[in-house]
Formats: sequence, structure tokens, C-alpha cells
Amino acid sequence: MTSSFTVHAASGYEQLMGRWSRRLAPKFVDFAGVGGGEKILDVGCGTGSLTFELAKSAALAEIQAIDFSAVFVAAAKERNTDPRITISQADATALPFADDAFDRALALLVLHFVPEAGKAVAEMRRVVRPGGVVSAVVWDHLGGMPGMRMMIDTVAALSEGGRQMRNRYCFQPMMQPGEMKRTFVEQGLADVTETELMIRMDYENFDDYWAPIGAGEGPLGKYMTTLDGAERTRVEAAVRDAYEAGRPDGPRSFANVAWACRGIVP
Repeated sequence: MTSSFTVHAASGYEQLMGRWSRRLAPKFVDFAGVGGGEKILDVGCGTGSLTFELAKSAALAEIQAIDFSAVFVAAAKERNTDPRITISQADATALPFADDAFDRALALLVLHFVPEAGKAVAEMRRVVRPGGVVSAVVWDHLGGMPGMRMMIDTVAALSEGGRQMRNRYCFQPMMQPGEMKRTFVEQGLADVTETELMIRMDYENFDDYWAPIGAGEGPLGKYMTTLDGAERTRVEAAVRDAYEAGRPDGPRSFANVAWACRGIVP
């Protein structure tokens, strides 16, 4: 298995995470850097949040984007109008590119869903030329996503299955402080730097928050599909109560922190 992320429809992913990854992408590009005439690889492009943010730089010569999900690849291809961009289906742990083919390899919100994350970093290093950059960013599920913790802590209080889901969610690969940096160093990257990036997730109301989860998208949605009808209703009511926090339903805003890491290929 090369991805642990559950996706049913690109539109569901967009509501669950795509709109937020688009907010994160400019900050990640600033951290990872770009240079004139460069060839960039976007590993795990999803619906194209990073791909199309990179394309805003007219100086780039080529952008290759890959994703394991055929659903995401089709959605990104449908959006694309830039001749510099090529989007294809591929495995992050076995990239279909020659050694030293790119100036930079970037991964936005991907490595924590790759069971062999170290192998994916090694592949990114392999396809980047000496002196080039490998960079990645992942959410801090344990300490940096209060909006999502609101749900998982609620379901953890309701059942043993919820507690098990919380353990899986909070301790996915690359999410602990220094973990991604250590992996970069172990894979032979030099001058490795780790930092935090922050955005806010703003919801119009509970339905805006809940709809993709209730539809089964992502790891939290996948958990919901394991429940029977009565338990789903119970969980939704409990999470709604947590979202509303004793006030009328309406807009809510949550700060979200991600770990970002960058290293140089020797």
C-alpha cells in the first residue's frame, strides 16, 4: 500500500482539505524556494494546490506532478491549462524519473500518508540534481490541528474504536517535532532546516465542517464509514455540540500548524 489517504471524490477532498492546502501552498513555496528556469517535481499533487501555485511563477521551465490516486490525477488534469505542467499517476516510493532530473522536489501534505515515508524522501533525493532542494510539509495532527482534534477527541470519548482512531491519526509518519528533519538527514540530505507554517481554517457553519467527513472523505471520514447508522447519528450530534460549544451554529475559525522541512542534495 502506497497511500493511507481515503478519497472518494475530488469535490469532497476540496471541501475537506483542498481549500486549506491552497492557503498553505504559497507559504510552502516561499519556504522551499524556486529559481528561474528550474524543473520542479510535485510529489503527491492531489487536486493541484501546489502544482498551480508553482505555475504562478513565470520563471519556471517545467512542472511535473504525480499522485497515487487516479481520482486526483483526473481532477488536476481537468484544471490544467499550462503547457509547462505534466500530471501523471505514480508512486511516491518509486518515482518514474531519471536520477538528477529536477532542480527541486516538493511534497505538500503527502508524506504522513505514505507508509514508507523515508523511501519517498530517498526517491525525491534521487531525482533531484546535486545542489538541488528536497522539501516537504505535513500537518501537526497531534498538537497543531484543533479543528480536527475537536472531532477525534469527541469520538475517542465515545468508544474504544474512537480511541484507536485517535492514536492512528495523531501519530502518523513525519508528524512529531524533529521527525521529518531526522528522516531528511538519514536519507543523506544536507543543510536540513525544519520550521512551522500556520494557516487558519474558516468554516461557514457546522455543515460546512462536517459534510466531507460525513461523506467518508479522508481518515476521519473513513472512520465514519465503519459505524452503523445509530452510532453515526450519535457521533455527528456529539461533534456538532463540540463545534457549536454552547453558541448558535455559524462561522468558526481554527488555527492550523504544519511542519515544513528543506534539505540540499549533496
